[in-house]
Amino acid sequence: MSRGRRYEEPKLNIKKVFAVILAIVVIVMSVFIIQGIFSKEEKTGGITSKTYFAVYKDNKWGVIDENGDTIIDPSYEEMIIIPNNKTDVFLCTYDVNYDTGEYSTKALNSKNQEIFTEYNKVEAIANNDENQNLWYEENVLKVQKDGKWGLIDDSGKEVLKTEYDSIEAIKGIKNALLIQKDGKYGVADDAGKIILEPNYTEITNLGEDNKAGYIVKDDSGLYGIIGYSKNVVLENKYQEIEKVYGNDVYVVSQDGKQKVVNANGEDVLTEGFEEISAILKTKDQGVIYVSNGKYGVMTLSGEVKIEAQYDNLVEAKAGIFIATKGDKRGIIDFNNNEKVPFNYNTISYNEKGDIYIAEDENINSYIMNTDFEIKQTGILIEINTDAGYFELRQNDEYAYYNFKFEKKDKKEILNNHTLYLDKKDNQYGYVDKEGNVVVEYIYDDATEQNEYGYAAVKKDGKWGAINSKGEVVQEPKYNLDDYLMIDFIGKWHLGKDINMNYYNQE
Repeated sequence: MSRGRRYEEPKLNIKKVFAVILAIVVIVMSVFIIQGIFSKEEKTGGITSKTYFAVYKDNKWGVIDENGDTIIDPSYEEMIIIPNNKTDVFLCTYDVNYDTGEYSTKALNSKNQEIFTEYNKVEAIANNDENQNLWYEENVLKVQKDGKWGLIDDSGKEVLKTEYDSIEAIKGIKNALLIQKDGKYGVADDAGKIILEPNYTEITNLGEDNKAGYIVKDDSGLYGIIGYSKNVVLENKYQEIEKVYGNDVYVVSQDGKQKVVNANGEDVLTEGFEEISAILKTKDQGVIYVSNGKYGVMTLSGEVKIEAQYDNLVEAKAGIFIATKGDKRGIIDFNNNEKVPFNYNTISYNEKGDIYIAEDENINSYIMNTDFEIKQTGILIEINTDAGYFELRQNDEYAYYNFKFEKKDKKEILNNHTLYLDKKDNQYGYVDKEGNVVVEYIYDDATEQNEYGYAAVKKDGKWGAINSKGEVVQEPKYNLDDYLMIDFIGKWHLGKDINMNYYNQE
């Protein structure tokens, strides 16, 4: 099971969306956006590659492929973990003793054969981001032999010797593993390269990727920063170092007081604030600071540009801030000029699309350009920066736009599909690329095809599925009103906990 999901367009259950908080919707969409889209041409270009999914049936776990065919019968008490769903390595946990915490593991391939048997344990390396979205390191597994841990790749090749007391992911960072040996911590990557030798009592990431460097604590109990190239960025002489940095300046605490220092350890900004929450994107422009629980902006010389008057400030792009007053958001610039009024429940900025997305209390979205003009409105379904479009639900129809706000035909956007959702007389059916009716207009609701050719259809309050030819593979029988996402692989529908990325049959 990899980070995110590999579907083209899982259906947002609109009835359910209105019943959940906006943050959940944003998190869910973010997870799908991160992975991107795999085209069908990639699977027919001479490379025979399957995709695998964990499934749940009759209180047991198994594995299916993208055709819905059973690979591992649902027979395991614990969920089967698939670290990379393009590789037939399935990790099973069994003989679990919940009182002692003891358990056994084994790895199976698509022939249901046990692999990597020379190890006592074989496990995926789990990780999650700040929103608790779960993923696994895709091309590496941790293995235990004689009580010590090491790493192998998904072919079984050893990449790090089994000589460590523990190996865990550094939370929120891909390709950065915390290794422990003799009570000290270091960092390795997925290829087994040692980034930091295990010489530290504590290590955490500085930034949002494995190249940004690491905050390390030594035997003295003080913190410093080591770069990805093992260079000392800041000496170990600080009581705390925040994950707030940029333009070669860092936020640290010394003698019980927070301050900003440069890469030479020299003081840059020491007073006029209670806390620094961010370094601005433009070099030497300044910081977002907190005073009396309110947020403002000051330069590195201490000049206040925006008084601390907002309940939150986040820099969207250089010199532009998403500001919060009470429970409403607006947009201001570096000189505190209001660009977007404080009328919205949330506002976000999509850097690749260079657009702003504001949403009100009814989850209506207002898509704005860089001049803060509202160019489109509706319920935002998806932003796909790889393919260069966003999808809105407008007046019970689905519409697609590029980042120039030009409306695009769905056949141009979804050019790998064999069927396209169509609506007539308030009922849904499907047409082909030429507009010929393939599935009659008999459904109350329906979805576009997913990556594997399946579409979900709803009739008389129940959901089922059709295949890429429009043939019914699952008669509508499932009540999925409480499901946030509707998606099918053959007869299997996506589980309620979409963060776990599994399918089930009831």
